[in-house]
Amino acid sequence: MDHKSSKRGFTMLIDTHAHLDDEKFIEDREEVIQRAFDRGVKTIINIGYNKETILSTLELVNRYDFIYGAIGWHPNNAHEMTDQDFLWLEEQLNHPKIVAIGEIGLDYYWDFAPKEIQQQVFRRQIQLAKRKGLPIVIHDRDAHQDVCQIIKEEGVKEIGGIIHSFSGSLEMAMECIEQGFYISFSGPVTFKNAKRPKEVASEIPLERILIETDSPYLTPEPYRGKRNESSYVKFVAEKIAELRGMTFEQIAEITTENARRIFRL
Repeated sequence: MDHKSSKRGFTMLIDTHAHLDDEKFIEDREEVIQRAFDRGVKTIINIGYNKETILSTLELVNRYDFIYGAIGWHPNNAHEMTDQDFLWLEEQLNHPKIVAIGEIGLDYYWDFAPKEIQQQVFRRQIQLAKRKGLPIVIHDRDAHQDVCQIIKEEGVKEIGGIIHSFSGSLEMAMECIEQGFYISFSGPVTFKNAKRPKEVASEIPLERILIETDSPYLTPEPYRGKRNESSYVKFVAEKIAELRGMTFEQIAEITTENARRIFRL
């Protein structure tokens, strides 16, 4: 953590999307979590995306005061979701530390689940989120047009949500913001050749920016290629500060306020 921020009495960052229950953390999970906290990451949203990871996310939120959860059925697992699973998911949403439904959405890059099934499961979970009054966390990979169409048709604006690890155009980002969404940036915004995320991060309204790691994936510079972890979210904040001509402290404060607002923390 940049110690300059502590002079102003502000040292907080929120990692809005992590997978700390991933097997890549099996040997040192506790140390990774402690390191994030010690470096100013005072809240982490862990994501459960199928039955196994929903259960391990619940274990984490029960164990650590500063870890909250978002749970849902990932598009790559959509074909495996049964009606029984759906009812079970609905029950788990009653946990007081579950703050969103996600990650849900569409993934047309991998060919795990047919598009029609992905779309049905996505719509069904949006409707569940509306019933529960929870925001949604969207996974969108090579499916920008269909994601935008579905969130409009399903009236997501009333609950809002987050497009996680945003990879679309500035035009799409503004369209999603119109529908009540926040745009979340991860490691790729720090990559030299990542023109699109940089453009979006530079142009969208500050009150709609979030930061995340998606750890253990999408590791930012200077650790690209290695395992990601929640403490590295500061590199995302630093890059956005640089792009916007602002200080790290300002971006830390703004993104923390934004995360608190959407997750009602």
